[in-house]
Amino acid sequence: MIQLQNIRFGYSPKHILFTDVSMTMEPGHIYGLLGKNGAGKTTLLKIMAGLLFPNSGTAEISGINASLRKAETLQDLYFLQEEIFVPHLTVEDYLKSYAPFYPYFNHERFQYYMSELEMDGCHGYADKFSHGQKKKFLIAFALATNTKILIMDEPTNGLDIPSKSAFRRIMASAADENRLILISTHQVRDLHSLIDMVTILEKGHILMNTSIYDLTEKLYFGAYQEGRKAYYQEEFAGGVSAIMDNPNGEDSNVDLELLFNAIMHNPQEISSLFNDK
Repeated sequence: MIQLQNIRFGYSPKHILFTDVSMTMEPGHIYGLLGKNGAGKTTLLKIMAGLLFPNSGTAEISGINASLRKAETLQDLYFLQEEIFVPHLTVEDYLKSYAPFYPYFNHERFQYYMSELEMDGCHGYADKFSHGQKKKFLIAFALATNTKILIMDEPTNGLDIPSKSAFRRIMASAADENRLILISTHQVRDLHSLIDMVTILEKGHILMNTSIYDLTEKLYFGAYQEGRKAYYQEEFAGGVSAIMDNPNGEDSNVDLELLFNAIMHNPQEISSLFNDK
């Protein structure tokens, strides 16, 4: 579990990014942390991982203050940062050096993930890989750690279209009821059909932290229908896509891009449907 309580954080007294952020994330879910560039997603992830210390409030990992960076916390948490760094080691030596830090590291699954990402033929020094290859190598390593909490910051940046498809496939296979996966991105389409929890960050505030199920229970996503309350709509080549009320509980597929644009356009109306409980 990740629990944030009344987080206040600023890089300087004049640059306060968060004033009062509280949120709970539970295992058994894949969370999508969405937000525009500069919204504070990376900063929030680093606070969760204990790499940045809040000015006030607490960030806890499984009940332990993340700022303490205790061994029992670190061995069960992996944070794949957006900035890629790979030391001058072969793949084999990298595994020998870093895998022992994670008690449940699975070498067979690592090879499986490498194969699925078309990296099974890559040998030699990892720092000589292309940017995309380095990212795929680290994604495979991150998943193979089998940590209970896996945090990934913009993991699809630098991946081509087939690799993004493979990423979604292996992420779905890596999820289980005991694992909490948190993926941050500003490329909303990359998380389509993968996440089951939507968290939206804007201007230092959590505007939404709710499930796909709750979204489809209260909202209907589809072609605009006359006489129906529309919270947001966008024109496209074949007509108008809209987010509408759902009084009869009709089934629809969540359009994450439409939802994100709707909340950026009007931060309060839609988010208040889920935050005022």
